Amino acid sequence: MSRPIPIVHAPPPESDAGAARRRAILSVMGAAATFALAAAAVKALGGAIPVMQVILFRNLFAVPVLLGLALASGVPGQRWRVLATRQPWAHAQRTFYGLVGMFGSFYGYVHLPLATVTALGFTMPLFLTALSVPLLGEKVGWRRASAVLVGFLGVLVMLRPGLGTAQLPLAAVAGVLAGAVAWAMAMITIRRMGERGESGATIVLWFALGGCLIGGALAVPDWVWPTSAQWMLLAFIGLVSALAQLLMTAAYRSGETTLIAPFEYSGIIWTMGLGILLWGEQPVAWDFLGIAVLVVSGLYIWQREAQLRG
Repeated sequence: MSRPIPIVHAPPPESDAGAARRRAILSVMGAAATFALAAAAVKALGGAIPVMQVILFRNLFAVPVLLGLALASGVPGQRWRVLATRQPWAHAQRTFYGLVGMFGSFYGYVHLPLATVTALGFTMPLFLTALSVPLLGEKVGWRRASAVLVGFLGVLVMLRPGLGTAQLPLAAVAGVLAGAVAWAMAMITIRRMGERGESGATIVLWFALGGCLIGGALAVPDWVWPTSAQWMLLAFIGLVSALAQLLMTAAYRSGETTLIAPFEYSGIIWTMGLGILLWGEQPVAWDFLGIAVLVVSGLYIWQREAQLRG
């Protein structure tokens, strides 16, 4: 659904590095699976609940879990300092980009196959690489630039423009891709905040709180009162998303980013399986080819960045 930010960045002391890495890999794969379940719950709502209202409850049900975790891991007597920040404008930007990204994903889940939305969401590293040049002043060599172009070629293979066999609504595709751009902008904003000393817990909590406030305000005009079954799905989305956040936090505490990030792509397998099982979404050969090209390009960018950062 999104690329979450770990609440704790520094890895704990670990005598058995191999065991820590295995735990990290299992945790990130578990996070990918739980995000897939949340995505399936969004799709199960079938658009009956407006997207902004879903975003509201996604954050509303997740806040108590995330806040409780952050407070429990804080220093006694100073636990509420996790909400203190000197970068309110940066948090506002991160919240805006994050909500746009979430809106694009949730809209896509309703109108597109689950695996297609997940695969298109993984264009985020491609956009992040492209945007890091003008916004962060980073240098992108011909290898990473080529990987970005190949990744977008994979998107074209999935969409097959001009061929009626794709039958994908372009508005939904555009929404998901716009959401991926927004997530890339959110990652750039988060990177800047991290460089200025903002903690992961503070970033996560302010986004969740901002999502409640802005999502609630935007949901009011088109408010639909949920049925009992819909309330259960909304609570499930929020709680499972919080669980995914906890698993991702555990992963990034135990392993290096360059080791575990590629395993986030296992989310495509989970969403594809749920799509086939629950909605009969049968991918064709072109879909597999496009997804493979997109994944390979993304993995290459991760590997190349790891090399450049030593």
